[in-house]
Amino acid sequence: MQVENIEFHAPQREAALFYGMFLRGRSLDSLRHEIDVSPQLFHKWMRAREYDKGFRDDLTRMYSYRKRVLAIFESLVSSDQVNRAAQQ
Repeated sequence: MQVENIEFHAPQREAALFYGMFLRGRSLDSLRHEIDVSPQLFHKWMRAREYDKGFRDDLTRMYSYRKRVLAIFESLVSSDQVNRAAQQ
């Protein structure tokens, strides 16, 4: 069974949720860890013999999605830091 594209439609929204947690005091490193999937873990998943091609395709899409969420989150944090520095 493949994951529907609808699950991967809003990386901006998900990044904004994590950014809100950051603004409320959550650790930047802990949020990065929650968002990201390490390349090592992804390659481990892809080597698993019990996963069929359809599931591997879903894993690839999920990995790409998580990387987009992380990039957007990093951009939001960076913009916030620039804005705070400019206000000081």
